[in-house]
Amino acid sequence: MNNYDVAIIGGGAAGLSAALVLTRARRRVVVIDAGEHRNAPAAHMQGFLSRDGMAPAELLEVGRQEVASYGGHLVRGTVTSIRRCDDAGFAVSVDNNDTLSARRILVTTGLRDEIPDVSGVRERWGRDLLHCPYCHGHEVKDQRLGVLGGTPEAIQHALIIRQWSHDVVYFNHTFTLPPIEREQLLARAIGIMEGTVSRLVIKDDRLVGVELEGGRVVPRDAVFVRPNFVPHGNLLTELGCATHETGWVVADGTGRTSVPGVWAAGNVANPRAQVITAAGEGSAAAIAINNDLVDEDVRLAVHDFASGSPPDSTIAQSSSKENTMSTIPPPTKHQLALMIWIAVFPTLTALNLALGDTLAHLPSVLRTFVLATVAVPIVIYGFMPSLHKLRARILTRATA
Repeated sequence: MNNYDVAIIGGGAAGLSAALVLTRARRRVVVIDAGEHRNAPAAHMQGFLSRDGMAPAELLEVGRQEVASYGGHLVRGTVTSIRRCDDAGFAVSVDNNDTLSARRILVTTGLRDEIPDVSGVRERWGRDLLHCPYCHGHEVKDQRLGVLGGTPEAIQHALIIRQWSHDVVYFNHTFTLPPIEREQLLARAIGIMEGTVSRLVIKDDRLVGVELEGGRVVPRDAVFVRPNFVPHGNLLTELGCATHETGWVVADGTGRTSVPGVWAAGNVANPRAQVITAAGEGSAAAIAINNDLVDEDVRLAVHDFASGSPPDSTIAQSSSKENTMSTIPPPTKHQLALMIWIAVFPTLTALNLALGDTLAHLPSVLRTFVLATVAVPIVIYGFMPSLHKLRARILTRATA
């Protein structure tokens, strides 16, 4: 019961989307999920067609129900290791002491966000301390927005967020702002606050401002930050999957990695993937995996077929004989004349012996007509088919 076509590590949007496609393709699938999802702190999920505003937890619950309805197996646990077996499959160890086997592996374990170590940042993460403007920008449009700096990427973040509000302040924090980037921010009417940020100011469970070292508080309604993305890719690297210089796994457009039989989808391979993107990548990976399994199924079937038919396979033996006989050419006119004579002579002889006295009183012409009428069906339907088969066997043995 622990043998699967595909083991999916990670039960987020990418993993469940892949599982849905594969279970509908009648593959035996297990989804192993630790339950630690990147967007768990967010109350709502935006930008997902037909699911805009839906809670992330609700989306995953619906996805699990859909996968289970097609026979998918859902396991709560953390995968501790994956190793390749001698038969080209994989053994997957789970922290609940289960060991599963799978022909293919799909890793969808996502990433973690490394955010600045500033008081209040972690507590407000996913609420009014935000990351993705495309996910949350519309919900805070025209409000007083801040961008917490500290990295070169944060400057571009501020320029993008300006799209949602005319009141944006960039907090330089610990980063030295280059002249060109300073000019870009000022040209877009983005305020620049020098100095290190000490904390986020919270009142009545709501962010109200950003406090700088020295005590100055800049009123803000929401703050964006550009985290450092770190993939949960240990399982992939331990399997030997190639990575870029940045540490992200190398995968093609379907998520196929450098290790045969191993795929990756979602944020574990693509840091920019939103929920809807991750779901699409999971679907693409699932189709590629199923196609790969079909190719393997065909190779195995051809190998078994070429190795010979099983004992007592009367259907195969009969088919083989028919195919051999179908290659025998038709008889020549001389062979056909001989076959007719062989069939007619004993038939007429037997009929004369059996019916001679009975037909003796008839004129010779009429007696011949009666004998021919009886003999013709016997020759055509009785002797001739047997003679054709006998001829085919003789010729087949002669050419073997």
